[in-house]
Amino acid sequence: MGDFDWTPFARMAGVLGIAAGVAAVGLKFRQPLIISFLFAGILVGPSAVGLVQNVHEIELLAGIGISLLLFVVGLRLDLTMIRTVGPVALATGLGQVAFTSLVGFLIALAFGMSLVTAVYVAVALTFSSTIIIVKLLSDKKEIDSLHGRIAVGFLIVQDIVAILALIGLTAFGGGRQGDQGFLAQSLWILARGLIMLGVIVAMMKWVLPSVLRYMARSPELLVLFAIAWAVVLSSAAEVLGFSKEVGAFLAGISLASSPQRDAIGARLVVLRDFLLLFFFIHLGAQLNLADLGAEAGKASVFSVFVLIGNPLIVMIIMGIMGYRKRTGFMSGLAVAQISEFSLILAALGLSLGHIDQSAMSLITLVGLVTIFASTYMILYSGPLYARLANLLGVFERSNPYRETTADAAPPTERHQIVMMGMGNYGSAIAARLKQHGWQLLAVDFDPGALSRGRRMGLTVLYGDVGDPELLAQLPLDRAKWVISTVRDVQANTTLVNLLSEIRYTGRLALTAANPAQADHYHRLGAHLVLEPFDDAAEQAAEAVAGAVQSLPGLKDWPAVLQEVTLQPGSVFSGKKLLELDLRRELGVSVLAISRAGKVHFNPDPNLRMFPGDRMVLLCPPEQAAAAVDHLRQRELGAPQDQAGDFDADEILVPPESDWVGQSLTELNFRHRYGVTVIGIRRGGRPNASPRAADTIQGGDALIVVGTQQGIADVRAALPAV
Repeated sequence: MGDFDWTPFARMAGVLGIAAGVAAVGLKFRQPLIISFLFAGILVGPSAVGLVQNVHEIELLAGIGISLLLFVVGLRLDLTMIRTVGPVALATGLGQVAFTSLVGFLIALAFGMSLVTAVYVAVALTFSSTIIIVKLLSDKKEIDSLHGRIAVGFLIVQDIVAILALIGLTAFGGGRQGDQGFLAQSLWILARGLIMLGVIVAMMKWVLPSVLRYMARSPELLVLFAIAWAVVLSSAAEVLGFSKEVGAFLAGISLASSPQRDAIGARLVVLRDFLLLFFFIHLGAQLNLADLGAEAGKASVFSVFVLIGNPLIVMIIMGIMGYRKRTGFMSGLAVAQISEFSLILAALGLSLGHIDQSAMSLITLVGLVTIFASTYMILYSGPLYARLANLLGVFERSNPYRETTADAAPPTERHQIVMMGMGNYGSAIAARLKQHGWQLLAVDFDPGALSRGRRMGLTVLYGDVGDPELLAQLPLDRAKWVISTVRDVQANTTLVNLLSEIRYTGRLALTAANPAQADHYHRLGAHLVLEPFDDAAEQAAEAVAGAVQSLPGLKDWPAVLQEVTLQPGSVFSGKKLLELDLRRELGVSVLAISRAGKVHFNPDPNLRMFPGDRMVLLCPPEQAAAAVDHLRQRELGAPQDQAGDFDADEILVPPESDWVGQSLTELNFRHRYGVTVIGIRRGGRPNASPRAADTIQGGDALIVVGTQQGIADVRAALPAV
């Protein structure tokens, strides 16, 4: 670093600055911070910049970071999660650990590694990162899906196995010391462990509840106590012959049942992540680029095994247990990398003298490769599954009963609406539509959401918006609406494409998180875009059940009905309808206006417009978006109780009718019958923009829109055909 006199403070500032820069680049490529911090450690280490010449400078902070990591894992250990997803979490968790460790051990022996090194490498390959997977699944809104719950369940199983492995390796390492036999040494460690557990249990029962209640008076004091408790038990475990990681984990478990657990965990996450930076930098600084290069061949083999072999064993186990291939595939991707536990395990083995630096470099390089690759595999799991779906049929039983019987009921032709997504927003819309008498089929991948749908009296079906196989199970040939309350752009885009492929003829509503998404969905052809941050759920339900959507037929007519709302602050507020001059501006006609729950058909041109007025427009399809933009509105529907009064029909004019030879102006349909002629079909050819001077000919079919009574009056005025 030249002749500059780097003080410890200046070195630390340089380390943090480089770490921040590398992490910013990693964020651009959507990589977890673990990868960035390891690269930063290599950069600041002796093999590169050389800021960290002595790794002991940051070893203390690294140790505290690991203690806090294990403390938070113990604090949030949720054994009920395993029971929630049934035996599949235990079966996949233990099955994957057994398979990976066995095959990994054999591969390591084939490379000529010693027995102890092969054991370390094999065990390191079995653990997957709970932190990374939970973060990725949360970002994708899949943490509550069936595959998300299963993945978190078997990751918890892995965490427990990792802790047991750390305890076992501590005992194994202790067996090297002294003249006592290994069995006697292990029994002595077991006795000390039982004493430590007894003390902790006693404190959990008689001491900690009172201490935590007192400390909770000050949030800062509560956090300080939690950190102190984690570090004290870490030190106590180390004194008793265990690793400090085991002590920190037990410290977390001792507070896991306390009412203050969530408050402590939430406040420690940022501090934990900051201190973990020093562990990974400490680890990276010990690595030599030459050592990493020497292990590249072995690391490639182990990386391919982890990226492919681990997901395969999960899919096999889940397929045997009756889960769909898609659920098995999505769950299996969660184990396609090794974790921070693997690196902690390797670091412990290095400190105990069980493995050398080359083995440490090998495990770290496998971690870099698998974490990097699996991140993209999980982020793009939908497209990846679509490409591999045909090949994955071997992992699914002919009857995947775990998903077909537990969460699904056979759809029937009575379902008028398919609701995809039963979160809070979707459930509220579904409840409102059910009140209007619509028959709904609810689809979700969250078992809890499906249970909520059942309690509402809905038919439910387990499924994912982006699953092509799901559409085959849905009554889409009879459904009037498909509504997706999922806010993932990729999932909704996939849904639009899939519906287009099967030639779905009903209407589609999509949910947008922002105006840019709303514009994207309009361009894709969505008939209605819901915006949860602007629309209340009952407004969204009224939009679906509104007057425009109740109009039957006219599917082949070259015009559409568009419904928009005049917003507060609009430049049109207070103006008369005739002043809007929409026909001249855009070729658009105003058929109806809904105000204060009442629908006014064929509104008077002198009617003044006010904020909240809902306008039903007739316009060419290519002008629909322009009309909305012109009025600076978003779509909202009229109330359901008015929808039944508004109708459209095609009426044949017989040759003997008095109307033959008269113009539309002379017949004055609006004034006489309360209806509007929006088109004339003559000789099988439609005229979607009839002029007022156009005359009626015998055999013409008039396309009229208006009240049901008005349409009935029009029919009554014609001779019987």
